[in-house]
Formats: sequence, structure tokens, C-alpha cells
Amino acid sequence: MRGERLRGYGLALVSASLWATLGLIYHQLEVYGLTRLAIAFYRAAVTAVILFAFLGATRRPTLKVERGDWRLFLTLGLVGVAAFFGIYIQAIALVGMGVAAVLMYTAPAWVTLISSLFLGERLTPLKVAALLLACGGCALVGKVYDLASVRLNLLGILAGLGAGLTYGMYTILSKVAQSRYTAWASLAYAMAFGTLFLLPLQAGADLALPLRSPPAIAWLLVLGIVPTLIAGLTFNAALRLVPASEVSIVATLEPVIAAILGALFLGERVEPLQALGALLILSAVAALQWARSRPGGKPADSSKTGTGGGKPPLQ
Repeated sequence: MRGERLRGYGLALVSASLWATLGLIYHQLEVYGLTRLAIAFYRAAVTAVILFAFLGATRRPTLKVERGDWRLFLTLGLVGVAAFFGIYIQAIALVGMGVAAVLMYTAPAWVTLISSLFLGERLTPLKVAALLLACGGCALVGKVYDLASVRLNLLGILAGLGAGLTYGMYTILSKVAQSRYTAWASLAYAMAFGTLFLLPLQAGADLALPLRSPPAIAWLLVLGIVPTLIAGLTFNAALRLVPASEVSIVATLEPVIAAILGALFLGERVEPLQALGALLILSAVAALQWARSRPGGKPADSSKTGTGGGKPPLQ
């Protein structure tokens, strides 16, 4: 069990590291004139096409969906992909990248609450403390202390909190889907339905832009494969090994890694309080690991829901 737990945390860390590259890739694609909403559409579409092509050629049986589960995947695509991508973009436009990221990373709070209510995961004092440390660390990494650069308004705050809720719902719904389907199939259907729901929001001229620029197509492939396909698969795999609430807290390392990448490649400065925020997030992850490794530390009981560390029937 200890090996599975460490593997789960490692997979969550890999997914957070890959998601942290989104800012760099978005920056490259915006140079070619693509809107963020068009980038979000292509992000889901490219991933869906690659996954269905691969699974259709090599693992066709894993794509079979029971009639009663279509509603689950429709909800996953609508809420966890289309709504999350769209609402988060609006939050960035209204309150700025830093504040939007902090509000989006209220997701662990939503996940912890929902998991304790519906997935049988225990809400322990240490887990609550780790959650508070992670949220506080995200606030510092997002520079909410810099009042001159913070643009707050009610609609923007609601959009940011909505992004956190929809991201949290993606985590929960993915956990449920993987009790019956593989990580590959779950991600494929989530991105496919997310693409369909994002399509009506697109302008034809925006979608045609990459066709006139081969470098943009290359970057869209990178976007679909690295921070979406690979990150999504590692995140889904982590959900099989450790509770959803803990995976969500480990994923708060994403803004820390993004800040480091911004400093290395975009010349952005990491301030002392941001570094303190990173330490708080690392402390939250360390606290979770310590709690699970000490004598008597047990994984959450998920036998009732079928969403614990057991593997689904189709590999």
C-alpha cells in the first residue's frame, strides 16, 4: 500500500508539472492570433482525436460504454471540460491570471467536501490543515498580496470560484468513471464531449487560423499531447491509487512549478512571499504523506463506492 501511495503522489506531481507548462504554450499560440477560447477548444479536440484513434486501433473494447453511463460522461465533458475551460478563461479576463489561479485552486476544498459526503473519504483534522496550507500557499504564489496588480470584481470572483468548483467536479467525476472504465477511455470521452460543448462558442475565423500557420499546428499538437493527454492520464492514474481529495491537494503544486517556469523562460521574477507560498504547499503535501505513512494511517474506505485504489476491469 505504501508503494501505491507514493506512486499516486508521484503521478499527481507529474500531472501538476505538465499542467504548469500551459502558460508557456498559451503564450506561444497567442502569438499566432488564436483566442484563448479557440485554444481551449483545440486542446480538447486534439486530445480526443488522438485518444480515439489510438484506442480504436489497439483497445477497442475499452471504448464500450453501458447505456446508463452516457449521462456520466456527458456531465464530465460539460462540467469538467467545457465549463471549466470556459469559466476559467473568463476569470482570467476579469481578475487577472494570479487571482484566477488562486480562486481556481479552491478546487481541493470542493473535492475534499464532496469526497467526504459522497465517496466515503474521511475528513480528518490533518487533511483540513493540509488543505488550508495549500490554499494559503496558492494565494501567496498568485501574489494576492500585491494589491496594485489585483483587479477584483464580483463577477470575476464568482467566475474564479466557479472554475474551482468545475475543476473539482472533474476530479470527482473522473474518480467515479474510473470505477468502471480505464483512465484512457474516461479521458477520451471527457475530451470528446467537452469538444462538442465548446464548438458552438467558436468563431469560424478563429478555428481556421491554425490552417494558415504550420508552427501553430505544431504547438496545438504539443498542447494536446503534453499538458492534456499525458497530464490527464497521469492524473486519472493517481486517482486510482489515493483519495481524490489528496490528489487534488498535491495538484496545487502546479502554480509553484508554473512560477518557476515563468522565471526560467519568460523572465518573470519569483518574489520571497511567492517562495514562502511554495513552501506552504510543499508542507501540505508532506503532511499528507506523513499522515498516511505513520502507524495506524489508513487509506480512506472506498469499498462502498468502488472508487478507491482498485483497478477497473478493463486495462
